[in-house]
Amino acid sequence: MWELIRQNRRKSFILFIMMGICLLLLGYLLGMAFWGEGGGPAGLALAFIIWAVLSLVSYFSGDSIMLRMAGAKLVTPDVHPQLFNVVEEMKIAASLPVMPKVYIIDTPAPNAFATGRNPEKSAIAVTAGLLTRLNRDELQGVVAHEMSHILNRDILFMTFAGIMLGSILLLSRMFLYSGGGRGSRRIESKKSSGGGGVPIVAIIAIIFAILAPILAHFLYMAISRQREYLADASAVRLTRYPEGLASALEKISRSDKEIPNVNKVTAPMYIANPLRAKGKKAANLGSTHPPIKERIRILRTMSHGADFAQYQEAYQSVTGKDENLIPSSGLKDAAAIPIRGRETAGVEPPDPNSKTGTRQLNDLMRAVNEYLFVACVCGLRFKLPPDFKKKEFSCPRCQRNIVVPTAELAAAAVVLDQLEAKDKITADAKQTSIDKTYHRTGTGWETLSCPSCGHKLQLSPDFEGDSIKCGKCGTEIKIEK
Repeated sequence: MWELIRQNRRKSFILFIMMGICLLLLGYLLGMAFWGEGGGPAGLALAFIIWAVLSLVSYFSGDSIMLRMAGAKLVTPDVHPQLFNVVEEMKIAASLPVMPKVYIIDTPAPNAFATGRNPEKSAIAVTAGLLTRLNRDELQGVVAHEMSHILNRDILFMTFAGIMLGSILLLSRMFLYSGGGRGSRRIESKKSSGGGGVPIVAIIAIIFAILAPILAHFLYMAISRQREYLADASAVRLTRYPEGLASALEKISRSDKEIPNVNKVTAPMYIANPLRAKGKKAANLGSTHPPIKERIRILRTMSHGADFAQYQEAYQSVTGKDENLIPSSGLKDAAAIPIRGRETAGVEPPDPNSKTGTRQLNDLMRAVNEYLFVACVCGLRFKLPPDFKKKEFSCPRCQRNIVVPTAELAAAAVVLDQLEAKDKITADAKQTSIDKTYHRTGTGWETLSCPSCGHKLQLSPDFEGDSIKCGKCGTEIKIEK
């Protein structure tokens, strides 16, 4: 594994240096185009300063910026116990020193990414759409893939490479959109004074300003594509079940939902290309990810084992390439890993387009955002955000005045309704039950509120425990079926 990480770093470092040369050369040429023959060093210094400032910001807060751009929200185990269970499993399998923080993105599009500075400070973010579409084996494959990016030290390097690409794009657009006019006037001035050389430099700078972002994008794409293959190989090694990740990628590829706030710099961080046009896949030439069908075929070709040697053999068989993704020393020392059986036989999530699938997605989004649903007697339902300040409001359909219940009252009302329907306990027993008991009404996703603090808790279809603890106040709530 360490040899794999070292080789990964060497190849990426070479590409990273090439992107750096591209950035500095662009700065030098733009400096000469703006300020004449002596402006090259000034442009070089400007390019370096822009890259250094953005890199410092990226190192110290790049993960939080990425998560904020994606709209990811930090969640506790009670929101989605199965997700935390899988992340903890893969953390142990990968021998990471600290469990990554877990975030959920409020979008129906299925996808996921990992970010952070190092394995001690990392995070995994998955979308609500992913959680409601995948079974446990598939979710394990996706989490293992993202955990592999953390294990292989990809997350910081990809962040820095993205910042360098962003710096090149910034310099290029500064010149083409705001500096072109000044550059053209400088060229005309040189021509009228009989000067030579600078017009040629200006023309070269314009051409390079157009080509540099394209070249940098392809270098960035080369880095991210290689790392996706390696993360797939590492994920299979962690889960010992290639079909789990293959089936997850297949479900992700079928979705035509788009993730908001994604651009060319952040797209390579995701497990699958989030910039696919709706109903149409992006061309492989410009994609930051390997073809998803190819990745699926490689995984499903692994029928004899889940180790690196088997992935290497499957990769060469499917792609027809002789290159080694895994270093020779890693292939020689790698122990054979047998493929395990399926853990979730017969347990499949509902169709995401069905009423049940839509309801589960909405319930999860509500739990993530801590929204409160209030119904009017006329049948109209209102979704109130957690920061809703009014104590009452008017129904636009029937004009009735609706009082907004506090979190405590809402939680008590849910439990009281269930207890009164049974009509088997006294008023004193009701009060006791409100404090510590919740009665499940079905086998799907269910949202309940902590009777002590009103914090929303989520019960998954696979939840089999007798109790659940509130992640906010620590209250133990008994679960009865």
